[in-house]
Amino acid sequence: MADVQGLVNELATSLRKRKVEGSRETARLTAELLRTVISAQKLPSPTNQAAALIAAVRGVGQRLIAANPVELAIGNIVRRIFHIIREEELSLQVEGEVVLTLGQSRTVKKFLCAAKKKRSFQVFVAEGAPKYLGHVLAKALAAKGLQTTMITDSSVFAMISRVNVVIVGVHAMMANGGIIAPVGTNMVALAAKKHAVPFVVVAGTHKLCPLYPNNPEVLLNDMRCPSELLSFGEFSDFVDFSIGSGASLLNIVNPAFDYVPPELVSLFVTEINSITKHALACSPLDNFSCPITAG
Repeated sequence: MADVQGLVNELATSLRKRKVEGSRETARLTAELLRTVISAQKLPSPTNQAAALIAAVRGVGQRLIAANPVELAIGNIVRRIFHIIREEELSLQVEGEVVLTLGQSRTVKKFLCAAKKKRSFQVFVAEGAPKYLGHVLAKALAAKGLQTTMITDSSVFAMISRVNVVIVGVHAMMANGGIIAPVGTNMVALAAKKHAVPFVVVAGTHKLCPLYPNNPEVLLNDMRCPSELLSFGEFSDFVDFSIGSGASLLNIVNPAFDYVPPELVSLFVTEINSITKHALACSPLDNFSCPITAG
């Protein structure tokens, strides 16, 4: 380590005396020195290795920057190495991560199957009543070799503390960063927010919508057939025929979608890039040039 410290002192002195000329040479010498610094580190337990490396690189980087603040390439190299360390940490994370999803999204299915090739994790799938499309997704993921656990919708809040990230598909992504998604998604988003679990939306850019949820052209929900909850035979048992042609004593509400406000969404992942909810507010306008209706 003493030899490394000598190299740090040598480069810092050269930078301070302006003996290193040009951004290219500065970047090269900085990168080579930081590689030596990282190689010489005696790392602690695996859970703290990335933090230890970042601390070592930051200390050397701050000294080099102070020696010659004009050479911005030094900071660029340091930040790039920070990024590489964090990316490597993600790729080497211990097994046991848990992803929660719900419904039956083909995009989410493909996303999780692709992620399985690079890292190990298990998936919790909420069943998605009343159609129980989560059953279909859970079977499909298990068939692809993913460790899958199906849970009831009502147990989401109880299980969310064991989850590392929530990944969902959507019906539409609105201009304000909110989403229209299968019913039950808002409950999951609220649970994730309560437990500080990232809530990630995975969808194609064809689902980007330039409209706001308060726009009169937007129909936020679709009421499904009551028979999905209760058969017509059972429903007829609650009709009071003493009142004219009969009045139902039991009302059934079966919405298809939830609206999830932008403050509950952490990140949007599309086939083009990953964007935050704030950036999404501008993205729809870049994809549509004129309104559908004249006016």
